[in-house]
Amino acid sequence: MIPLRDSIPNVHRPVAVWLLLALNAAAFLFTLHLTPQGMNQLAHLFGVIPARYTHLPLGSVTGSVLWDVAPLLTYMFLHAGFMHFLINMWSLWIFADNVEDVMGPGRFLLFYVLCGLAALATHIVFHPSSTVPVVGASGAVAGVMGAYFVLYPHGRVLTLIPIFIFPWIVEIPAILFLGLWFVLQFVSGLMDATTPGDGSGIAFWAHAGGFAAGMLLIPVFRIRRRCYYCFNRVSRRYERER
Repeated sequence: MIPLRDSIPNVHRPVAVWLLLALNAAAFLFTLHLTPQGMNQLAHLFGVIPARYTHLPLGSVTGSVLWDVAPLLTYMFLHAGFMHFLINMWSLWIFADNVEDVMGPGRFLLFYVLCGLAALATHIVFHPSSTVPVVGASGAVAGVMGAYFVLYPHGRVLTLIPIFIFPWIVEIPAILFLGLWFVLQFVSGLMDATTPGDGSGIAFWAHAGGFAAGMLLIPVFRIRRRCYYCFNRVSRRYERER
């Protein structure tokens, strides 16, 4: 299922979302001139390798605690290819503006980073000995989707569903679209756990962990007076108008 747009209008300009899109795009454009070997080196330097954090003391790899901690943030801005980059940025563009609306730019950026860290922590719990670098904004974006799930279950997502060679475009309730997405990540994570080695190479548990973090962090980060189209406010307005 590919989201095309959602039905919830944004009230404020999503400046934090624009900033994240620009930073991710700049990082991706930088990687385009790298050879496969160069990209691999970049991923090992600025991506997160779980085994480094579970088997070695901080600072033992690079000689600096700061350089060992930096990938916990920088991994969110690197992507393994064009489709990886496109899917993450498109999902961010679709869902994040309405989440930023209820927080404001500064709070949203902190929320985004915390979701990315929670996603990474979940991945490390399930793959503590992995030596495969973790890169991508998927976990942080999953947190945004989890927040949207809580805030706007009444929203609708115009969705492209490719059935063989025939595209089917249909509006799906946000609670169904995002709920199915989360269940798919969770089930895929369980199946991936039975695969020898590092599994499929897709961080399903990071996606699930980020989504759950987004749901749990919403009560802390949302500003109630900015909840213009949140489900609780819309439902109360509906009751008054009946």
